[in-house]
Amino acid sequence: MTDGRSERGLSAFTRLALVLVVVLPNVIGAGVVLVLAAWVLPTEALSEDPDALVRNLIVFGPYLVVAVLVGAWWGHRRMRVPALPADADDEARERHFLRLRRVVLRGPLRLATVQSVLWVVAAVLFVLLNVFASGRIGFQVGATVVLGGIATVSITYRLVEVVLRGAARQVLTARPPSGSVLPGVLMRTLGGWLFGTATPLLGVLLAGVAALTIGGYTLERLAIVVVVLGGVALVLGGAVITLTALSTAAPVLAVRRALKKVERGDYDVDVPVFDTTELGLLQAGFNTMVSGLRERERVRDLFGRQVGEDVARHALENDVELGGEVREVAVLFVDLVGSTTLAATRPPHEVVELLNSFFAVVIDVVEHHGGWINKFEGDASLAVFGAPTDMTDAAGCALAAGRVMAARLAEEVFPGSTELGAGIGISAGEAVAGNIGDRRRYEYTVIGDPVNEAARLCDLAKDVDGGVVGSGAALERAGDEASRWTCIGSRTLRGRTTETELHAPTRLAGRSANGDASVAHEPA
Repeated sequence: MTDGRSERGLSAFTRLALVLVVVLPNVIGAGVVLVLAAWVLPTEALSEDPDALVRNLIVFGPYLVVAVLVGAWWGHRRMRVPALPADADDEARERHFLRLRRVVLRGPLRLATVQSVLWVVAAVLFVLLNVFASGRIGFQVGATVVLGGIATVSITYRLVEVVLRGAARQVLTARPPSGSVLPGVLMRTLGGWLFGTATPLLGVLLAGVAALTIGGYTLERLAIVVVVLGGVALVLGGAVITLTALSTAAPVLAVRRALKKVERGDYDVDVPVFDTTELGLLQAGFNTMVSGLRERERVRDLFGRQVGEDVARHALENDVELGGEVREVAVLFVDLVGSTTLAATRPPHEVVELLNSFFAVVIDVVEHHGGWINKFEGDASLAVFGAPTDMTDAAGCALAAGRVMAARLAEEVFPGSTELGAGIGISAGEAVAGNIGDRRRYEYTVIGDPVNEAARLCDLAKDVDGGVVGSGAALERAGDEASRWTCIGSRTLRGRTTETELHAPTRLAGRSANGDASVAHEPA
């Protein structure tokens, strides 16, 4: 469940990006808090302690440097994942992966905790620095630091989520998220509003309350406070809500893009899982669903290859019922000539290659003419036209398939051979088509006189020039294709009491008629 990247822990680029998205927002946030506390929010109470501004500026610089260094060191410790030794066993690799997974998934919360502690320490420090000289200044500075810290940590949390998205994709792809998520979509949305909008507005509210209860604000000063804090609320709220919206929309858009591919029939798609909320569960669930669809499509494809696409579609769309129905069908039977000698004189792999080439042409021609292969029987094959789906000219399609198949086999499989060939017999008529067998094991097939007649004609065709013979019943039911065939005689086929008219393609009729004249009425 691990790969080379997980064995190395977080990449150098990710660690550098984490440092930047943690340090820069906090430095900027500290600068904004300084401006607000020193030059925007002060009231006439500042005159009570003229040295307060200088004292706070002297402490601000060193504490900012110390906080950045301590935060960087502490954050590095919280996010550190030692590299895995090359000779580590499976148990050590599993422990390493679980540690990396915890660090990545809880990384935003871990770094937010580090920053929150430093901001709380700053709030306590600056309150103590001012409260003994002026309680009002201490309260103002403390409230400003707390509210600024909340807003800054909120933005940093969202940025860390973005930076860790690649690492989250890595660990969540290897092991999808479980049912427990922290925080969820609801908390993410509420947090975006609370920290991005409510926090700066709370500052405006506190300024208004202070003006009403404590005083010390002139009308001009109060207007400046409202304008500045309102501007901060707009910028900060927009940033937090935008990051929150992007965090929420990204996994949904990823699922939507993958869903469009599935709608187009492309099941070879996976959504990268990178979200730790319920949306991550959605991404993982989508992948599970597509995996099931992919497996189902694979089974359906194999099923179609085994029994034919029409039969597979019919079986999937209808309830299984043993038995059948009488249908007008056309049947084509094709058998390889010389297979016994071939098996005795050639290596098995050559025999298999020849059979595969033989059946490839058979399948291609049959499917091109709207039929399907019902079964393979050694070196022979039975093709059906008109079942399970209706065809307007099943007999014509079967005759056309037999005529084209004979030509292609002679040109592509047996070019110039005097030992190998094929016999093709075609018949048509009423037959029973349906599921034959038992509910535990059955197959869709056709049973009836056309099948038997096609098999007999296949044997007869082996001795006919051209190797293809159609029955009179097939010609009677055929459309325009009948004009391409000519009667070459008649015979009483084995197992039958009446004669069967024999037809061959017109281009071969003269040679076939001459060849069959002396045996036109002999039983076959």
